[in-house]
Amino acid sequence: MNNPLQIGITGGIGSGKSIVCKVFSALGVPVYDADSRAKAIMTTDGILVGQIKEEFGDLAYDTHGILNRSYLSEQIFQHPQKREKLNALVHPRVALDTERWVEQQVGSRYVIREAALMFESGSYKKLDASIVVSAPEWLRIKRVLQRDPQRSEADIRKIMEVQLPEKESRMRANYIIENDETQLVLPQIIKLHLHFSTHHSIF
Repeated sequence: MNNPLQIGITGGIGSGKSIVCKVFSALGVPVYDADSRAKAIMTTDGILVGQIKEEFGDLAYDTHGILNRSYLSEQIFQHPQKREKLNALVHPRVALDTERWVEQQVGSRYVIREAALMFESGSYKKLDASIVVSAPEWLRIKRVLQRDPQRSEADIRKIMEVQLPEKESRMRANYIIENDETQLVLPQIIKLHLHFSTHHSIF
């Protein structure tokens, strides 16, 4: 049986990509959340754990083997080159995990792969098509401030700085879901779902 089509979904922080993915999941589409899987792999993948300790030291994990996220975040924000190093360690292991997951989805017409840094990491090159969930910057900041009261606007802007600019993401995407509160999102998702489920060509 043929492997399912692989459709990537991305979007800047606060764009609403996670909610869009939940709708696809509710429609019965398998969804791979690369960011959540990466967090799990950073604790459970022995090879990766060893690499992270070698690069960041034993303080990267606590005595129970749990990832010390606050320490790593501090290291990454203080030394931007360390972010690139961490990504270079994590992305290949996530790619391997993704391949295994896709192979398990036999019988699905298509699957969704959600990733915040899909274009930045180059993982989009292995996809059949990409969707960007789009919203203006001011609205994304407003959403994140409401969702994560512990974050300041400055914190959110720092995260935005390492993500591809909205304009460039839109140019690279094959499909765009507008989540700017001027139009309904659900009909846009249903339209794409029918398209991927029934068409022989995705374009």
